[in-house]
Amino acid sequence: TVDPVGRIAADGSVTVSGTYRCTGGTGPVYVSSTVSQTDPSVRYGVGGTRAVCDGQEHRWVNTGTPDSVTLKPGAAHVEATLMELRPMGIVPLPTFHARHGQDVTLAQG
Repeated sequence: TVDPVGRIAADGSVTVSGTYRCTGGTGPVYVSSTVSQTDPSVRYGVGGTRAVCDGQEHRWVNTGTPDSVTLKPGAAHVEATLMELRPMGIVPLPTFHARHGQDVTLAQG
C-alpha cells in the first residue's frame, strides 16, 4: 500500500510510506518508490527500503531528495515497487513482485 499523505521537509526531502507483505525471496528484496507531480510521465526516485519477506505485513518508509526538481506541497502520485535482486550467475537480475500506485497529498513538514 501507499499512505495517502507524504511529507516535504524544509530541505526539500520527501518522505512517503505504506505497507507491504511478501514471502520467499531467494535474493534481497527492496521497496522502492517514485513520486510525480504535474506530468505523470516524469517520476522522481524517493529512496528504498530493504524488505523482510516472512509473510507478515510490514511498514516501509522511504525518504529522498529528487536531484533535478523541487516538489511542492499538494497533489502527487506515488508508485511503490517490491523488487527482488534474484541471483542469476554472476549478476543478480531484478524480479518485480508487486507495484502499486496511489494519488497522495504531499504536506509541508
